[in-house]
Amino acid sequence: MASANPTLAPAPGVIATRKVSARLPFGVVVSLLYLAVLTLAVVAPGLLATQDPLFSDVTRALLPPSLHNPLGTDHLGRDVLTRIIHGARYSLFIGVASTVLGVAVGVVLGLVAGASHRLVNEGISRFFDVIGAFPDLLFALMLITFTGPGTWNLIFAIGIASAPRYGRIVRAETLRVKESEYVAQARLTLTSGVRNAVKHILPNALGTVPILATLGVGTAILGAAGLSFLGFGPEPPQPEWGSMLSEARSDLRVAWWAGFFPGLFITLTVIAVSVVGRHLQLRFERRREA
Repeated sequence: MASANPTLAPAPGVIATRKVSARLPFGVVVSLLYLAVLTLAVVAPGLLATQDPLFSDVTRALLPPSLHNPLGTDHLGRDVLTRIIHGARYSLFIGVASTVLGVAVGVVLGLVAGASHRLVNEGISRFFDVIGAFPDLLFALMLITFTGPGTWNLIFAIGIASAPRYGRIVRAETLRVKESEYVAQARLTLTSGVRNAVKHILPNALGTVPILATLGVGTAILGAAGLSFLGFGPEPPQPEWGSMLSEARSDLRVAWWAGFFPGLFITLTVIAVSVVGRHLQLRFERRREA
């Protein structure tokens, strides 16, 4: 039956355009599927790998990829695929936890700086400038030389090094939101500054932080792998990807697979997280422009 009012019926081209725009790009879909498998490896690694990641058999050392060992074995005869699957728990946990720490510290300091008086604002801004003057990995390396190696020290070092990245954004947004009309009206009601900041400023100043945090996870994973490669990560024989690279570097000429595949998974993980983060950033920018 034809529509009673043809002017209300959307054009076929409009429907098609909406359907196409609602689809996720192929690269984003592949990245999400890959991250879903990694999440499964973190939650239940036994479903993907039945062998013990710490079991060693020197008689099977440096075996090339085969049906029994799809990615070969390392210098102690441990299955590389099994260690990569179990190592996802350490690598992803360090990346996510350090990002959460960096976001928490950056948001609190950025909010305090933007909502406080000039002296406090200047002090926190100079603190961000000092830390931001160093590359994240270099500053994290400086911190971890004082705290010592280990998973939690690695999380602390990478998290603090990344805090200015989020703090500057929150500070700038807080300064912008603080001058808006509804915040000015809230001040007239004699509401406390802390309550105003939490109720009115904070929710409006956090628009881009989740997207930046998504991108930051990839950077944190890469930084954690680099520091673990230098010996500052989880203690051996724990199967962390960066430490697996470090252990395999002396055998690369005779057993390339022992170092190639951990490095490949680090690269794929960083790319997948970055693709998803860039997609979220693009959608956020389009909504803001609309």
